[in-house]
Amino acid sequence: MKKNVVLYKELSPELMQRLQAQADVTLIKKLDAAGMDQLRAALPRAQGILGASLKLDAQLLDLAPNLEAVASVSVGVDNYDIDYMTERKIQLTNTPDVLTETTADTGFALVLASARRVVELANMVRNGEWQKNVGPEHFGTDVHGKTLGIIGMGRIGEALAQRGHFGFGMPVIYHSNSPKPAVEARFNAQYRSLDELLQEADFICLTLPLTAQTEGLIGAEQFALMRRESIFINISRGKVVDEAALINALQQGQIRAAGLDVFEREPLELTSPLLKLDNVVATPHIGSATFETREAMARCAVENLLAALAGERPANLVNPQALR
Repeated sequence: MKKNVVLYKELSPELMQRLQAQADVTLIKKLDAAGMDQLRAALPRAQGILGASLKLDAQLLDLAPNLEAVASVSVGVDNYDIDYMTERKIQLTNTPDVLTETTADTGFALVLASARRVVELANMVRNGEWQKNVGPEHFGTDVHGKTLGIIGMGRIGEALAQRGHFGFGMPVIYHSNSPKPAVEARFNAQYRSLDELLQEADFICLTLPLTAQTEGLIGAEQFALMRRESIFINISRGKVVDEAALINALQQGQIRAAGLDVFEREPLELTSPLLKLDNVVATPHIGSATFETREAMARCAVENLLAALAGERPANLVNPQALR
């Protein structure tokens, strides 16, 4: 007998056909008010859930007494009550690896765009304000040869280091839970304490997950340690940074610029001071947003879910303590 799956992310025809061949699927097309009502109505029968960008807390999980597994189409799992899921023996899976290179591409795009003031100067052209050769008031700063500081040397951090070291001849320094000898050997990277990195790096890039330990990691005290020429890049999670402190650092010229793909609240509110600052490049959380990578993530999530529902250990199990 097929198991019941609630899907709140549309899949490609190929993946939808694969999922429907092995499960009875209820598709929730939108997570608006009507869609949330559909979701709540479907959860009591659900044995599997697949989707992204929904906070799946204990209140929603309590509506699904038969739930066995949740497959998140993401690498981050801060939308899930992992402790409660583990207590109930609900397996949670994510999609690491498949988005590593694409997210690192996004990070380096923000490095380049922030350093060379790409968005600001492209808007100047678009607005008909390019009347003469640009002068020093519009100059950017070089990327090649500058020091790349990476906070969080996981898969994405390593991919970012690869781009900086081999592509742009950048010395790489990093801060992580512990030194990474293999990373140091491959990229000639050097470990630094957090404070040392903030004071030394030209580009400070966040690539670490949001946890109780990392929430608010970068605040006013940390921005005060950065140099006026520093450029701050965040492709991790918005809540790792005190956004008010970041805004103040940018407004007061404590740092040169910022490239941001994530924010404390998403979508970013139109009243945010970040949108009024020329030295900010802001993108709408596009880290993994390419056709190829999003399809690979969805495929990984489908494979994870089907494995869990079949009684097999999924490849990307977040909470192995939940194995029945």
